[in-house]
Amino acid sequence: MQVWPGTAYPLGATYDGAGTNFAVFSEAADRIELCLLHDDGSETAVELRETDAFVRHAYLPGIMPGQRYGFRAHGAYAPERGQRCNSAKLLLDPYARAISGRIDWGEAVYGYHFDAPERRNDLDSAPHMMSSVVVNPYFDWGDDRPPRTEYHQTVIYEAHVKGLTMLHPAVPEEDRGTYAGLAHPAVIEHLTELGVTAIELMPVHQFVNDHRLVDMGLNNYWGYNTIGFFAPHNAYASWGDRGQQVLEFKSAVRALHEAGIEVILDVVYNHTAEGNHLGPTLSFRGLDNASYYRLTDDPRYYMDTTGTGNSLLMRSPHVLQLIMDSLRYWVTEMHVDGFRFDLAATLARQFHEVDRLSSFFDLVQQDPVVSQVKLIAEPWDVGEGGYQVGNFPPLWTEWNGKYRDTVRDLWRGEPQTLAEFASRLTGSSDLYQDDGRRPLASINFVTCHDGFTLHDLVAYNEKHNEANGEDNNDGESHNRSWNCGVEGDTDDPDVLALRGRQLRNFIATLLLSQGVPMISHGDEFARTQRGNNNAYCQDSELAWVHWPEEAGGGAGEDTLLAFTRAVARLRREHPVFRRRRFFHGRPVEEGTGAHSELTDIAWFTPAGEVMRERDWDRSHARAISVFLNGNAISEPGPRGERIQDDSFLLMFNASPEPLDFEVPVNHGRQWQVVLDTSREDGVPGEDGPKVRAGERIRLADRSLTVLQRPA
Repeated sequence: MQVWPGTAYPLGATYDGAGTNFAVFSEAADRIELCLLHDDGSETAVELRETDAFVRHAYLPGIMPGQRYGFRAHGAYAPERGQRCNSAKLLLDPYARAISGRIDWGEAVYGYHFDAPERRNDLDSAPHMMSSVVVNPYFDWGDDRPPRTEYHQTVIYEAHVKGLTMLHPAVPEEDRGTYAGLAHPAVIEHLTELGVTAIELMPVHQFVNDHRLVDMGLNNYWGYNTIGFFAPHNAYASWGDRGQQVLEFKSAVRALHEAGIEVILDVVYNHTAEGNHLGPTLSFRGLDNASYYRLTDDPRYYMDTTGTGNSLLMRSPHVLQLIMDSLRYWVTEMHVDGFRFDLAATLARQFHEVDRLSSFFDLVQQDPVVSQVKLIAEPWDVGEGGYQVGNFPPLWTEWNGKYRDTVRDLWRGEPQTLAEFASRLTGSSDLYQDDGRRPLASINFVTCHDGFTLHDLVAYNEKHNEANGEDNNDGESHNRSWNCGVEGDTDDPDVLALRGRQLRNFIATLLLSQGVPMISHGDEFARTQRGNNNAYCQDSELAWVHWPEEAGGGAGEDTLLAFTRAVARLRREHPVFRRRRFFHGRPVEEGTGAHSELTDIAWFTPAGEVMRERDWDRSHARAISVFLNGNAISEPGPRGERIQDDSFLLMFNASPEPLDFEVPVNHGRQWQVVLDTSREDGVPGEDGPKVRAGERIRLADRSLTVLQRPA
């Protein structure tokens, strides 16, 4: 076999049409072997003799796509000094573009013996390991272009590749649970009819099923256990894992782009699947433990701000390079449109504290590729000071956990929520205005993968996670949920009617709030997990989306789905719900140069009186109206033109009793009811009642009514 010197960059395995360049970083190893793996179980070892700045490299002519490989790192095994090299362990390439196989859990993949953790384990892990794969980077993208949907036009749909497609009746059985299933026309049609402009995929970076879960007969379904930051998860490929997963993922992105749908990846750069000091040796730990991980003062142990056993060392230039190279790869080579960063506060931990100006954010800010895509932070982790909602840099948007909590509290009837609810409904200026951000920095959501589904939010007071095997001790215990009087399933028509109203209340509130709405997959037709609020290990029909006939191409009709589509259409057609600037509560100049007498927003009591300071603080107050002035939109259109829209009056009655609401005078003579969550269909349409200023409307308990006045 010929071995040429090759180059130190790019890292990983790079096929050029004639052969493959291999490059891997390790400052800890004395020497590194590249192991070419053969289908008969044998391997050919090639020492990487060339070294530049601790990057070992070689070029091998004739090595083609589909070739499986790994590394063996020879060096010190001294956990007390933070060193864990062990040449008996086959290591995945941190830059592998594809990964083949699964881990056969056993003692061989660990660096120590189970009965003597202090003793080095020299069992060969190769027969039990996954392997890295050389891939062909060439793909016919055709005329693929990123949709580049502006945030104010964005509706995000959080989805799981397998969970979304596994039970879809129109998807061929062989494509269910795969990237091909995600790209099926029936799935894309559902997204477009729902008004979705971006699908946010739960982790598709190659992840590992935890040893503990496998022993329990469960799986890491969610996938927040990454081991390959460049490789699409191989189990989501329908036709092979020797590089086929890369082609299939690219094909899915291309199909979604053709429909105008952006692809956002939920990425986990805060930790890896190698866990704590008792975890397996799969890649980073064996190559250079101290360069990749945050170690404690005793280097045998790992600092853990993620709750998963380890945290990546964000002040290491090699970790930062790995993350930035990965992000650029997914944008430039895989054509994705943005990222949602799991436990993003950990990325800001340069040392111990959360540092808003840490190196990672500096790198993102100046990067000509990554800075141009959607960047969404989950702005918390489990470490001290980890709750950082509102504190990320101006380039970033954030999952707004305060929005979620406040909207839940309002509709379940918590006292003294009106003031904060008003802030959340209008874009959370208290969180984002001071640093120059706009309402669109707030990614609004009521539910997501983590916690109750929307159906379960109104059907359960308590979590029911018994299927997870932890005696119901896992998962969040304070869910701000309300079962409407009965825990779980019921035939009581009054309870079911109330739950239906609550579902419509949440959906309408979400889609008519300022900011960017995010829908959790299946909530549009009341998906249930039967009270399980931590379905991370439930790769089964409990967590998969059960499609109603109407959504799956049948002849039936799902009223909640129809309602969700209608409210999404209302949002899409009316820019007053998609403001790019915060309300300021002042009249604005009209196109004629005159000033409107009406402010851009106004708040009213149910009696039609302007809200005063004391009204906001009344503990019993659970009802409010808000006027949105379509003639007072301050931001210009794309060509500098003035934006005008109809005006709307949103009436919220979160109290347990019906209430009369008076239509305020001086804000429009005649209105039409366009949304009423007390109705089963929720949308009166053109037949909606007409009401005049000063008239009263009776709102059912826990319901929302929207009035529209033409411009």
